[in-house]
This record gives sequence, C-alpha cells and structure tokens, in this order.
Amino acid sequence: MLKNKNILLGVCGSIAAYKSASLTRLLVKAGANVKVVMTKDAASFITPLTLATLSKNPVQIEYFKPDTGEWNNHVESGLWADLMIIAPASANTLAKLAAGICDNLLTAIYLSARCPVFYAPAMDLDMWKHPATQSNVSKLNEYGNIILSPAFGELASGLIGEGRMAEPETIVDFLKTWLGEGQPLRGKKALVTAGPTYESIDPVRFIGNHSSGKMGFAIAEELARLGAAVTLITGPVSVKLSDNSIQRIDVTSADDMLTAVQQNFSGSDITVMSAAIADYKVENPAGIKIKKASPELNLQLTKTTDILATIGKEKKNGQLLIGFALETNNEEEYAVQKLRSKNLDFIVLNSMNDKGAGFKGDTNKITIIDRQLNKEHFELKSKTEVAADICRKIVDLV
Repeated sequence: MLKNKNILLGVCGSIAAYKSASLTRLLVKAGANVKVVMTKDAASFITPLTLATLSKNPVQIEYFKPDTGEWNNHVESGLWADLMIIAPASANTLAKLAAGICDNLLTAIYLSARCPVFYAPAMDLDMWKHPATQSNVSKLNEYGNIILSPAFGELASGLIGEGRMAEPETIVDFLKTWLGEGQPLRGKKALVTAGPTYESIDPVRFIGNHSSGKMGFAIAEELARLGAAVTLITGPVSVKLSDNSIQRIDVTSADDMLTAVQQNFSGSDITVMSAAIADYKVENPAGIKIKKASPELNLQLTKTTDILATIGKEKKNGQLLIGFALETNNEEEYAVQKLRSKNLDFIVLNSMNDKGAGFKGDTNKITIIDRQLNKEHFELKSKTEVAADICRKIVDLV
C-alpha cells in the first residue's frame, strides 16, 4: 500500500532525529517516493546529506537559497504529498503546529498540506507530561492529525518513562495498517469495557476504585487500528479517544455496565472486559445527602451481578472473551480459577506487587494465560504497548 505513495517526512531538532534515517530507508524500501524537509535545528543532529542519499531527493530546509535564488514552494510540497509524517516531532514544533505558527519551511508545509498528517512526538518525560504539551497534542488530534504515540523506555536524559519516538518499524507498520494492509480484524466487531464503576451511597458520595480506564482505552484504540469495529463501554474517566470511529458508551454503575454489555455482547466477535467493575453496591442508597450526625456509618452492601460470568455462560462458538485479573497474592492461581469459571479464552493478569503495574499509571506489566494454561510473561511497558501485545494474542486466536 505504500508503493508509489508520495510521502513527505518532516524532521525536527531532537536526539531521535537519527531514527529518521532508518525510517526513510524503510519507506523507500516499501516503494514510497520520499522527500525530507528538516528544521534548521534538525540539521545539528543528522546531516541533510544522509537523508538526501537515503531518500534519493534533495532535502529542503530553507524557504529559498540566497546564493542560487532557488525557492522551495511550501504550497507545492503540501499538495505533492499523499502522506506527511513528522518524526521526530519536538515539543517546540508541536506547539507551533497547534498554534498555527509557520516560522519555518516545515510548519508552513504543514499548514499547506491537504493530506493526512502523522506525527511521532519525541522529548523528555517531563516535557511530554507537561500540561502545555498535552494540550497541544489534544489540539492536533482534534484537527484530525494522527499521533504515533511515544514509547516507554530510557530517555536521553537518563529518565525512564514515555517520550521515546516510536520505532521506524512501528511507524511503517502503522502506516500500512492505516492504508488497509495488515488489518486482520477487518470485518470483526469488538466490545471493550474500561474504567471503574461508581456505586452510590447517597446523591453526593459513592463507592469506587482507582481505575483510570487507560488500559481499556488503549485496547479499544489498538483493536480499531487492526480493523475491528469497536464499541467501548466506559465508567467515569477523564481519558479521551483519539479514534473517532470507536463508538463510546458512558455508564456509571455496575448495573448500568451490565445493561450496556448485554445489549452489545451477542453481536460481538471479540469482547475484552478490562473494566474494574464493583463487586458490591449499597443495598439502599439514601435519597438525600447523609449528614454526619453519628461517629459511625453502617452501610449494608449487596453483591453486584458478575457481568463476566453472565456473558461467559452466554458465549457462543466463535466468540472470543478476554478477562483481566488484578491480584495481590497467589496471582496465577486466582487468575486460572477466574479463567475457568468465567469461560474465558485467555486472561490478562497483573499484580499489585509489580512496580509500575495496576491502576492510574501509564505502564503495566502483564502475564497472559490461555485455556491450555500456556503462560506468556511480558516486561513492564507502556499501556499502549501492552495493548498491542494483548491484541496480537487476539489476532492469533482469530
């Protein structure tokens, strides 16, 4: 699908610019016509000659060359491209793109481009996490640009976390998938649950848990990337989807979640139950706010419906059902019990004893156990990468 595509590769000033050489080579090898445009700072990290040699095209940096009078027409470049990829995309360039500032050739071409634009952020952990950067990323996604999410790992500063530019091979695979190649789940319907549930005590208070929904959202995004038509049922979370093709259903309580899952499960080929659904709810929630009249408050709790067990009994041949187990002790023993009792095809186990795993964070460390009790252990990774590992297992079973 990349053959004969006109691809404009933007390279910004980042230590990750060295990866643009491999990315250029892979795109050319896939048959694409590649032209590179660099910022001035990018030329401090990798020479234009290297990228010109690999792309077989002159590298553009300036609007014009004073010595020859040659003009690099940003409008023509924007119209030439079938795809534009900015990799690495620095925090500085992300801010300019989000604000519409075009003080260099790369940003001017971006504003002139009518083609899909992909960008691969690369920066230090704290720069990536800064609210200003996250706001700029949200704006770019709202504009219709497509993020190639940064990976988790050791950064140039020595810190460990998100901020590494996606690997060139990952970017090329993503482009192929986006263009229609490598979508093994095309034609499949997927159902994903995410986040916590809130069980009311009174109109003001509730029983809940610390689930952020990040893992479920990452799985939904990855399933959609692989071609599935995805419905995401989520409890109260602040996470946003970047893929507008995903149908999102917001719920609050375990009963709400049960209703939404039952309405969508029968038509689903793949169901991933990653939500942290409450096991208990208040039997008789108060209709008005409970006052602090007594030093003690006794709540009568009753069990909620076990949604996973319920749909496990309803599962038909050909349907895949995946569950999660978050444990604090006897992890694998409890996970296998859940795998069997809920009629799952595989279970994703994570332990609260593993640093960096569990609720709220951006990383996870998992073990996948299937019906034959085959166990696959994974290292600590970003939740985006964990979602890819889980979905590879799904693809294998499909």
